[in-house]
Amino acid sequence: MELVLATRKSLLAQTQTETVMKLLKDKVNMDSKKLLVVTEGDKRLDVTLDKIGGKGLFTKDIEIALLDGRAHAAVHSMKDVPYEMGEEFELIAMPEREDVRDVLVCQNGETLSELRKGAIIGTSSIRRAAQLKALREDINIVPVRGNVGTRLEKMKNEGMDGIILAAAGLKRLGMEDVISDYLNPDIFVPAVSQGALGIECLKDGTYNNYFKSLDNIDVRIAVEAERSFMRELNGGCHSLIGAYARLQGSDIYIVGTYEVNGIIVKKDILGNKEEYVELGKKLAQKILKA
Repeated sequence: MELVLATRKSLLAQTQTETVMKLLKDKVNMDSKKLLVVTEGDKRLDVTLDKIGGKGLFTKDIEIALLDGRAHAAVHSMKDVPYEMGEEFELIAMPEREDVRDVLVCQNGETLSELRKGAIIGTSSIRRAAQLKALREDINIVPVRGNVGTRLEKMKNEGMDGIILAAAGLKRLGMEDVISDYLNPDIFVPAVSQGALGIECLKDGTYNNYFKSLDNIDVRIAVEAERSFMRELNGGCHSLIGAYARLQGSDIYIVGTYEVNGIIVKKDILGNKEEYVELGKKLAQKILKA
């Protein structure tokens, strides 16, 4: 018996899937293989995500592979997974979370404060662009999309001083050495569930128990708190939204950012980790009332 895991074709998506394959082998002694799927978000690299119509761009085509029986599970970057899922699917496990931070990768290795006045930085994320402008309003932001390798190439070939990427992807690819500056997640708030992996299955899948055994409860609590914040604000690819939750003993601390009437508002909340979903909602309400 070999389990089939659907994933995007990018090197990073495949590396993440291989992490899950290794966990399946180590924890439940199951062999597995990858099914590579090209998604809508991968096909249209010439357009920024908010223009294509945000939700499910990187997951819909993979879900079709689950529905028609070509795959037993799908491995996603959790930040690509919309908070509203079809009722036939479930997020059965969140096995791990890498470094949540955004990072600056510069041609000449500068940190954010060392960048020249008017430096050109590439990002297609509304959240990253706005937070960057808040810290350094002199910086010029240009759009850049594609996988990690493509973006690094574009930075070199298109004369950018640097680009912003997720630390998690670079670390998973063994490319930490290109990072010039780690951005503090309490100040430069990451995308909702950045760095976390999710395994999605059909609700009554025959092999769901194997995948369920890979769930990491601490990762799930933090990620679900952030997703609860996003759901309350109805946020997606086209809105400026970020959140980061971390467990502190029996408590959970969540910081969130969202654009309200053209103003970027950032707030935080601390409470009992068992109330993680409620705290995510409360934080959203706190921001809306600011």
